[in-house]
Amino acid sequence: MSLPPFRSLPLLLAGLVAMGSVLAAAPPPSPVVDPQDIQVPKPPFTEGIFPCTSCHDPKTMPANTKRRPLEGMHADIELRHGPESRWCLDCHDAGNRDRLHLVGGEKIEFTASYLLCGQCHGDKLRDWRVGVHGKRTGMWNGPKLYLLCVSCHNPHSPRFKPLKPMPPPVPPDQIRARRTRP
Repeated sequence: MSLPPFRSLPLLLAGLVAMGSVLAAAPPPSPVVDPQDIQVPKPPFTEGIFPCTSCHDPKTMPANTKRRPLEGMHADIELRHGPESRWCLDCHDAGNRDRLHLVGGEKIEFTASYLLCGQCHGDKLRDWRVGVHGKRTGMWNGPKLYLLCVSCHNPHSPRFKPLKPMPPPVPPDQIRARRTRP
């Protein structure tokens, strides 16, 4: 049994060649977000608490690295972020309290805190960069302002507090019926 000759083979090959030239001319895909293009607002610091070095001057107050209950200005901070091994200086830089530091020791500004969070929460950082997690405003194809993780999550206790459920919506016909009653 013989197969009929494939008469459109030249047409198929011509189409593949044309498609290949279009694909070859297309620019390579760009990275999701260039870190240089990420614009963030200032972190939502409590009024009067930043810069930290106004109190934590390393010349007059050396860093106390011992885990202990927090006192004074920080007595209201409850550390509920990660395993029991977490401590303030895991994130805050001991030498300059106006900076944070990454696991490798690189010092970063508070406006780059998403890099610090992303060390443990890489999936959230990836989603944040592409706009799936968190909030960003701006142009879909232009400049964007990304809210920092700490704009929504308390960095010391990031889990959201339970919310009281809202009542269900009222169907439109019931709304009209309420308006027409005397």
